[in-house]
Amino acid sequence: MENRQHLPVNSVYTNRAFVAGIVLNLAYVVVQIIAGLRINSLSLLSDAGHNFLDVSGLALSLLAFTLTKSKATKKLTYGYKKSSILISLFNTIVLLISVGAIGLEAILRFQNPEPLQGMVVAVIAFIGIFINGISAFLFFREKDKDINIRSAFLHLFSDAMISLGLVVGGILIYFTNEYWIDPLLSILISCVILWSTWNLLKSSIHLSMDGVPEEIDLEKIIRKVQTIEGVESMHHVHIWAISTKENAMTGHLVVSENIAAEQLRLIKNAVKLKLKILKIDHCTLEIETMNHDCMDENC
Repeated sequence: MENRQHLPVNSVYTNRAFVAGIVLNLAYVVVQIIAGLRINSLSLLSDAGHNFLDVSGLALSLLAFTLTKSKATKKLTYGYKKSSILISLFNTIVLLISVGAIGLEAILRFQNPEPLQGMVVAVIAFIGIFINGISAFLFFREKDKDINIRSAFLHLFSDAMISLGLVVGGILIYFTNEYWIDPLLSILISCVILWSTWNLLKSSIHLSMDGVPEEIDLEKIIRKVQTIEGVESMHHVHIWAISTKENAMTGHLVVSENIAAEQLRLIKNAVKLKLKILKIDHCTLEIETMNHDCMDENC
């Protein structure tokens, strides 16, 4: 399947989607807290806490999306582009902490289930299906173009699924008066959050440590560059993500001996064009000739 992550993001549309998602979900959090406190529902309160973290995450993602457009300075030669990766990692860690808190409270509540109004839980959760569903839909078009947008979409979509589960659980509580269903739903919510967040956590940590981005195949890049006429080989290749949208590379390019300056310029342009197609936005190349004595990878 074609990776669309490097297609351009519609900035105006995305900014509006973030703002709309923040406003809608913040209003829903207020409704959940009020209802959860009135009927003493752990599942509603835990989902409200999770949704509030999502609102905070949306706000931080909007900030990161804005900071990626910042200009370079003498102290920050890439500007604040890296903030998009760091914020994605922060959001993921906060979500995982919330999973632990929800799970612990649910275990304690299992020991002492408390009565609650199941139909109220169902009605509030039913509203959540529409709020989270609409919010997730706003990010659907751009979700494959940036890790922060994908994070927002996954969180909101999983919230819609959680709300669907709460509707079912609320109806079951209403007809059966089995109040242990409430903490059970909290544990299921925790599992859904954990499942939807785990891969994002791994990706965020990987990019934070300047790992090769998932959509980049280092060996393929070397093979493709070496097919360019005049290029003998390439080594000492390092690839990392500047932001969730841009990748950079450095490498040693070995060319034929006694090559003319004009031909060397054409080779460099061809290499940079090839790398651009392979999703490398910034590259720095050191030119070597076949008689250079620094051909070892550990040189």
